[in-house]
Amino acid sequence: METLGVRVHSALVATNGYTTVTDFQTVEIDTGPSPKAAVIWMHGLGADAHDFEPVVPMLQLDSGRPIRFVFPNAPERPVTLNGGLRMRAWFDLISITRDAPEDEAGIRESAAGIEALMRRECARGIDVGRIVIAGFSQGGALALFTALRYPERLAGVVALSTYLPIAQVAEGELSVVNRDLPVFMAHGRGDDVVPFNFARNSRLRLSRMGYDVDWHEYPMAHSVIPEEIGHIKEFLDRVIG
Repeated sequence: METLGVRVHSALVATNGYTTVTDFQTVEIDTGPSPKAAVIWMHGLGADAHDFEPVVPMLQLDSGRPIRFVFPNAPERPVTLNGGLRMRAWFDLISITRDAPEDEAGIRESAAGIEALMRRECARGIDVGRIVIAGFSQGGALALFTALRYPERLAGVVALSTYLPIAQVAEGELSVVNRDLPVFMAHGRGDDVVPFNFARNSRLRLSRMGYDVDWHEYPMAHSVIPEEIGHIKEFLDRVIG
C-alpha cells in the first residue's frame, strides 16, 4: 500500500448552534494520491488522534482506490465518571449504567464538529456518499449519533465496542436519506468497560428502526483484534470500494 505520510492539522471548526469554536486538531493519512473517499475515525475516552493510526496499514486496502483517513482529537474536558479529571472526551460521562443521565449538550456539540469535518472533506473534493464515520467506544457512540442524523447520504458507519447514546433523541431525529445506511457494529463478549449488553441492545434497537446491522462479536475485552480489522476491511471495501 502506498502512503503519503502522516499530516497533522489544526483546523478551526465552527459548531452549529453554538457560540464557541472548537479547535479540532486532526491526524490525516492518505493511502494513495488524490483520495476520492474518506473515513473520519474518532478515538475513545482519554485517547487521542494517533490511537487508530496504526490500523490503516493493517487494513491492507487497495492502493489503487486511495482513501483519506481523518483522525480528530476530542477536546479536553472534565469527566464525571473519572472523578472530574480533565482528559480528551467527546462528551461527559456520568456513569456506565442503564439509566444514567447523558450529556446531550456535549454529544450535540461534538457531533456538529464532526459534521463540519465532513463538509471540509466535501470541499476538498470527496463526495459525501463516499464518507464513512467510524469510532471506538465513546468515539463510536458519537459516530452512530452523527451518522444516523446526518441530512445527506453517507457511505456507512463503523461503531466499535460502543452503543447508541441518547437513543430516543437519535431515533426522533433520524435522517430520511440515511434510513438504510450500512451499519457495522462489533463488540467483545468480555468487555468490562462498555458492557456487552449495551451494544447488543443498541443493535436490537437499530434493527427495530429498520437498519440491517452488520454485527460481529468476539472473545475479547475492550479492544480491537486482527479478526475484527479484517471484517472492517471487508465492510469498507463494500461501501466505498
